[in-house]
Amino acid sequence: MFQSLVKVKNMHKKDTIFSMQQTKLSAFKFDKSVVAVFPDMIERSVPSYQTILAGIGELAEQFSQPNTNCYDLGCSLGAVTLTIRPRLKQGCKIIAVDTSKTMVERAKEHIEGFHSDIPVKIYCQDMSSLAIKNTSLVVINFTLQFITPEVRQGIINNIYKNLTSGGALIVSEKIHFDNLPIQDAISHLHLQFKRANGYSELEISQKRASLEKVLVSDSEKTHLNRFKKAGFASASIWFQAYNFASFIAIK
Repeated sequence: MFQSLVKVKNMHKKDTIFSMQQTKLSAFKFDKSVVAVFPDMIERSVPSYQTILAGIGELAEQFSQPNTNCYDLGCSLGAVTLTIRPRLKQGCKIIAVDTSKTMVERAKEHIEGFHSDIPVKIYCQDMSSLAIKNTSLVVINFTLQFITPEVRQGIINNIYKNLTSGGALIVSEKIHFDNLPIQDAISHLHLQFKRANGYSELEISQKRASLEKVLVSDSEKTHLNRFKKAGFASASIWFQAYNFASFIAIK
């Protein structure tokens, strides 16, 4: 399976979107330019991204239940779908959605290249309007942070309502810290991570400005309170690297 992820990555170019000085920065969008470099962008921007994917695969094997739907919400190019597909129980189906038409088209091409008995349906749709049914596993991998904060609780409530008993919700996000010295220290670590991966100061500053008001992060406490309010009795971070964390909530 990791070979398949490497294949997807190698089909794309190096991320140089913000390498040249831009006189007017527009808000970040998952358009054709981003889709073309997305695997490189996320690998060089999100610490331990492959480790998170591997863990999601393990959790999918543990929590998926036979003859249920498994959702990949905000599927981008299908990395989560490709990771969980060989780990799901018999009779499972994957439903993947993304609001970027270009992402969906490219994800279909990638996923169709790998044979599996687990069927996958991919739709260009907003997860907030998706009818979730008969599900034992839902994954939202670095996507909730791009959705209007006021809508997030409703999305989690809907997932909980339609999740089977013993099913799991996995949410990976960039988080922030209410303690300013801790926030500064961990933000510095993330900046150093991006510098070590070849991003220039210009690229870092321009991307940060482009993402402002587009990526709105929550704190760990906010995420956990949201899960609790939805009805989850069990929820916790299962993995964290700097200011990137993946949560699991179990019904």
